[in-house]
Amino acid sequence: MPSIHAISTADAPSASGIYSQAIRAGETVYLAGQLPLDPASMQLETGIDAQIHRVFRNLDAVSRAAGASLAQAVKVTVYLTDPEHFSRVNALMGEYFFQPYPARTSVAVAALPRGALIEADAVLSLAASPANKEI
Repeated sequence: MPSIHAISTADAPSASGIYSQAIRAGETVYLAGQLPLDPASMQLETGIDAQIHRVFRNLDAVSRAAGASLAQAVKVTVYLTDPEHFSRVNALMGEYFFQPYPARTSVAVAALPRGALIEADAVLSLAASPANKEI
C-alpha cells in the first residue's frame, strides 16, 4: 500500500477547511479544488478570464509543490456557475495544458464558495513524463 503525504504551498490559497491542498498517494497526486483566490490577499479575482487564469495558476503552484507540473495532469474537473463560460475555459486552458490533453469533465453548479464563477481540481500522474513546456 502506498504511503500518503499531504502537499502544501504558500503559492496557492491555504486550505480553509479540513482538507489538504493536495495528497500524494504513491505516484498519483490529487489536487484539491482551487478557487480563483489570490494566495497573497485571499481575495477573489474579478471577471471570468482573471478567475480562469487564477484557478489554473493555483493548480500549477500546488503541482509544483508536489514536484510535478500540470503537464502531468491526467484528469481535470472544472466547475462553472454559468455554462456560458465554458468557451472561455476551453480557450484559456490551452495556456496551461498541452497534448496529450488530460481527460476533462465540466460541471455546471448552482453556486461556488465566496461567489466564485469557477473552481477546478486535477489528478496528476508522477509516472507520466512531463511535456517540455513551461507555464
